[in-house]
Amino acid sequence: MKRLIAICLALVLVFSLGACAKGGADAKKGSVYFLNFKPEADEAWQAIAKTYTEQTGVQVKVVTAASGEYDKTLAAELDKDAAPTMFQVGNVGAVETYGDYCYDLKGSKFEGELTTDAYNLYDANGKLCSIGYCYECYGIIVNKALLEAAGHSLDEITNFATLKAVADDIHARAAELGFDAFTSAGLDGSSSWRFSGHLANMPLYYEFKADNVTAQPATIKGTYLDLYKNIWDLYITDSATTGAAVVTATGDEAEAEFYEGKAAFYQNGSWEFASLTEKGMKADDLAMIPIYCGAEGEEKAGLCCGTENCWAVNATASKADIEATLDFMYWMVTSEEGTKMMAEQFGPCPFKNAATPENVFFAQANEYTAAGNYVVTWAFNWTPAVDDWRAGVVDALAQYTAKGGSWDKVKEAFVDGWATLYAKDHA
Repeated sequence: MKRLIAICLALVLVFSLGACAKGGADAKKGSVYFLNFKPEADEAWQAIAKTYTEQTGVQVKVVTAASGEYDKTLAAELDKDAAPTMFQVGNVGAVETYGDYCYDLKGSKFEGELTTDAYNLYDANGKLCSIGYCYECYGIIVNKALLEAAGHSLDEITNFATLKAVADDIHARAAELGFDAFTSAGLDGSSSWRFSGHLANMPLYYEFKADNVTAQPATIKGTYLDLYKNIWDLYITDSATTGAAVVTATGDEAEAEFYEGKAAFYQNGSWEFASLTEKGMKADDLAMIPIYCGAEGEEKAGLCCGTENCWAVNATASKADIEATLDFMYWMVTSEEGTKMMAEQFGPCPFKNAATPENVFFAQANEYTAAGNYVVTWAFNWTPAVDDWRAGVVDALAQYTAKGGSWDKVKEAFVDGWATLYAKDHA
C-alpha cells in the first residue's frame, strides 16, 4: 500500500513538474503591449491582436491613448513596471525624449523587410530608434458630388484664390443648397491636431524651403504665417460652425458633417478613407486636393506626404518581451492577415510583402507627383516639445477665433513658443 501511495505521489510530482515546465515555456515566449496612438484604428488593432494570439499563443495587449493625449499617456506608461513593449516615436522631438527607451532595430528581421529607409528615425549616435511602418498624405478632402451639385468642379480649384471663390459661393448659398463649404474647424482636443499640426505645416514648410532648412532649427521666423491666416480665416468663415462654437467642436462632429453631406470640404488625411467609405460614402465621390493657402507658385503643389507612424521597441523590457514584440511586428508586415489590415487602415507600407491599398487618396497623391507637382513634406516633424507647442498654438487660435483676439498672439505662440521649447529641450 505504501508503495502504491509512493508511486501515486511520484506521478503527481511528475505531472506537477510537467505543468510548471509548460508554464515556464509559455512565459519564455514573452508578451506584447502596444500603446496605439490612432483612436480610429483601435477596433482593427484589437481584432488583429486577437488573431495573432489565437495563432501563436502569445498575448498581445493593445491600449489606445485618447486623441491628443499620446505623449502624456506614453510618459506615464513607461514609468510603470508593465510598460509598453511597442510604441510610437514619430519625430525628432520624440527621439530626443524617448531615445533611451528605444531598442536598436538595426539588423532585426523587421528592418530586413523594408523597401526604403526614408521614414526611419535615428538618434545622434546612429541608433535606429523607430521604423516608419506606413506613409500618409493629407490635404482637403472633397465630396465631388456636392461640389458638382453646387455647380462647380475640381478643375476650377488650382490655388487659394480659386478655392476661396468656390467656398465663398457655396457658403453664400448654403441654405439653398442644403450644405456648407467646410466642416467645422474644431479646436477640441479630438480635432485641434488637424490645425496645430497639419495646417501649421504649411507656413513651416514654405519657410524651411525658402531658407533651405535641413535639420530642426532652434528658432523660426514665421515668415509665411499670413498663409496660415488665409486658410484658417476661410475655414472659420465659410462653415456652419463659426466663432466660439469652433473652440468646442470635435473631430467626430467634423467627420459626421462630411459623410452626412453637410459640407463639401474637410481637411483631413488618407487615414479617413476607410472610415468614410464604411459610413456609406462612395470612393468615386471622394477626392483630395492640396491645402492651398496663397503661396507663390502653389498651382504646382501636391499633397502633404510623410509619416509620424513609426514603431519603437522598449529597450527596458525583458528579453523575452522584446523578442515577442519583434516577432509580432515582423508578422504584421509579412502575414496575409497583418498586411491586409495594414493596407486597409494605413495605406501604403514600405515593406516587401505590403498589400496594395484601395485608398483613392494615395492614387491622387501619386497623380500629383507624376504630373510634376512638388510634395509638401512634413516640416512639423521638427516641432520641439510637440504637445506643448501645439497647445500654445491652439490657445492662441481659440482666442483669435472666439473672442476676436489679435493674430499677433498666434504668431507669438508659433515663433516665441518654438524658441522657448527648443531651448528647454536643449538646456
